[in-house]
Amino acid sequence: MKKTNTVIKIPTTPGEVYGDDVCLGSILVDGFAYAIFQPPKAISEHAPAVWNESLKIIKGAMSYFDGLANTKAMAKAGSQVAQWALDNKLYIPSMDEQELQYRFLKPGTVKNWCYARSGINLSAQPPTYPYTPDFPKQTKLKAFREGGPEAFALAFYWNSTQPIAFPDVAFGQSFDVGRQGSSHKSDEYAVRAVRRIRL
Repeated sequence: MKKTNTVIKIPTTPGEVYGDDVCLGSILVDGFAYAIFQPPKAISEHAPAVWNESLKIIKGAMSYFDGLANTKAMAKAGSQVAQWALDNKLYIPSMDEQELQYRFLKPGTVKNWCYARSGINLSAQPPTYPYTPDFPKQTKLKAFREGGPEAFALAFYWNSTQPIAFPDVAFGQSFDVGRQGSSHKSDEYAVRAVRRIRL
């Protein structure tokens, strides 16, 4: 009997299921396209924790698009939450990867924050523009809607990007209105880790 090679198509459309994961879309990392996936909450969410004990700039954790590189740099600098993610074969999303989480898995129905850069994602494929009050809308995936078993809390979550000019803060995003901002690294917020596959 002749064997045939089975080609497994990697989904790139937000909302597509891949095993137990949900696709968030695709993003460019150093010129290469990657599909980003949200694993189940049971293995991808970490309870509120500090971003890192050190308030110094961590070299290698300033990318807006490469959360894996950021997470490795954080772990090397002693971040316990980053090491947790890597131990689970996941990583803390960068600012642009986290933006995809909110854009496609928004849990609630509150109008969006429409000021500053919130919603601009130059790494996404295709790139995106600022949020409007009514877009993004609440996710179509019932499990991720407010009160659902996979839903994000209506709260601020850390990402793995830090601003170079302010060593004592790191970035994150609120999952009630989508505001992208920063907080002191010693503050405690949850993390929702992701994984990726090169396309």
